[in-house]
Amino acid sequence: MAQKPRFVLFAHNATYDKLHQAATLGLTAAAMGKDVTIVLLFWTIKKLAEGRIDELDFPPEYAASADEVARLLKDKKVPKISEMLEEAKLVGTFQVVACSAGLEYMGVEEHAVTTRVDAVMGLPAILKLTAGAETTLFI
Repeated sequence: MAQKPRFVLFAHNATYDKLHQAATLGLTAAAMGKDVTIVLLFWTIKKLAEGRIDELDFPPEYAASADEVARLLKDKKVPKISEMLEEAKLVGTFQVVACSAGLEYMGVEEHAVTTRVDAVMGLPAILKLTAGAETTLFI
């Protein structure tokens, strides 16, 4: 049996707009039959550990439009980021991995994320896991 095409997304930036893109791209790739891995780095780890993954925060340069965008997301019933990540696991092969060094650098204890990720790995294991992916993105 042929191996599924692999889709890897390294998620570093944790503002809502970036996390939303990571979730929608991951969900879409999983629904298309790809083997999806999202690797959480630095700020995404911190935000996940603090339970703020669905927080509607936007970069300062978009502050003037933030309230309007938040209203539109609510009016259009756009799913929460956490909901999209859970749905991705239901529709395809999808995993979320946290970088162990990122946990350390952000002052996050592993137990704060273990129920929210599929694995905590060091960079050598992450690079081995993601080597040869058809698509690799950094957000």
